[in-house]
Amino acid sequence: MAPRLHILIASTRPQRSGAAVADWITAVAKDSGLFDVHLVDLADFALPLLDEPNHPSEREYTQEHTHRWSASVESADAFVFVAPEYNYGINAALKNAIDYLFFEWQYKPVGFVSYGNTSAGLRAQQMTKQVITTLKMVPVNESVAIHFIGTHIDEQGRFTATDAMAGAADAMLTELRKLADALTPLRAKD
Repeated sequence: MAPRLHILIASTRPQRSGAAVADWITAVAKDSGLFDVHLVDLADFALPLLDEPNHPSEREYTQEHTHRWSASVESADAFVFVAPEYNYGINAALKNAIDYLFFEWQYKPVGFVSYGNTSAGLRAQQMTKQVITTLKMVPVNESVAIHFIGTHIDEQGRFTATDAMAGAADAMLTELRKLADALTPLRAKD
């Protein structure tokens, strides 16, 4: 059985570019045949700023939104974060969503499709890697970085990838599958 891949739209803004980019990488991932692919929209969880009274490592969640978010993350074997860069760093919605949980993230690989202007979201990728490795997640080195995101989205809101982006996506997904398989024993429940 193929590992379950969650492609996470990490921006919650209205009129965001991430949804169009996520549609593209979802299609690429499905066509690869490497994963059981699921598109997950962080906005659908409506997570407020972290409002749980207990530390996430206790797993004593009191809020319904946290239970739903926990179940979603727990069900995945691997992730692709489709994320913007805001002010040289990780966007607040993604950081907040990561902080809600602890054990649910462990021993799961993560690929990145980042976007922005001149930096293509690479600074946000690097900042996110520092955060997720603390949670025992494993980032893949291969990623997709999209410069000048507005030039790749047409008037109908469709994203068009370059050949270089498509090649980077294939490389990222291949490595993500290798890590998903290799980390499976560590994710096994006792």
